[in-house]
Amino acid sequence: MDEPLSERILRENRAVLEAMLNHRFVCDVAHDRLPPAVFDRYLVFEGAFVDTAVAIFAYATAKARTVAQRRVLVGVLDALVNRQIGYFERTFAARGIDPARFDTSLAPVVAFREGMLAIAMDGSYADIVTAMFAAEWMYWSWCRRASACAIADPLLAEWVALHVADDFAAQAAWLKSELDAAAADLDEPEKVRLSAVFGQVQELEIAFHDAPYPDTNDRGPR
Repeated sequence: MDEPLSERILRENRAVLEAMLNHRFVCDVAHDRLPPAVFDRYLVFEGAFVDTAVAIFAYATAKARTVAQRRVLVGVLDALVNRQIGYFERTFAARGIDPARFDTSLAPVVAFREGMLAIAMDGSYADIVTAMFAAEWMYWSWCRRASACAIADPLLAEWVALHVADDFAAQAAWLKSELDAAAADLDEPEKVRLSAVFGQVQELEIAFHDAPYPDTNDRGPR
């Protein structure tokens, strides 16, 4: 039996995925030692990216081939707009965060945003599915580990919980299955290219998660 494309991609990118799953940010969350200032910066950077994620999934919806795919993707868009953005609005208010006081023009933050958007704009439906599978499988994987740990900050614990909730887990699994289904129409060079897309996203994620730390030249609030 042929290896599913998603499993092949995970195998081929094991090293870079493990680097992200063992990133300093991830370990700090799991060990309940994430500095509040780092969490604040991360929230601003990630909150800004959610707007980009809405655009990415809108492109996926437009490039999807079936109504069934579009129904799922519309549900994803609804969750982003009405659940995740709502989380950031509440969290910014609770923590007294003014996003305008943070520098979101840092190179890793811009590279992540523009890199992901370019995949959605210029790539195929399979490219977008691969990129978002890379991001969401990674988040589901590390948050599943972290959710078993004691996290004192309730807003950080809520962020972790969002990424292990049944709807998010189902979304990550759906992206995985969509990637496997797409494999039937792909030749070997395309499969190799999609594997590279997955790796590219992990590299962008690693740099993005470096950015909230002061020693990566983030100036924080101006």
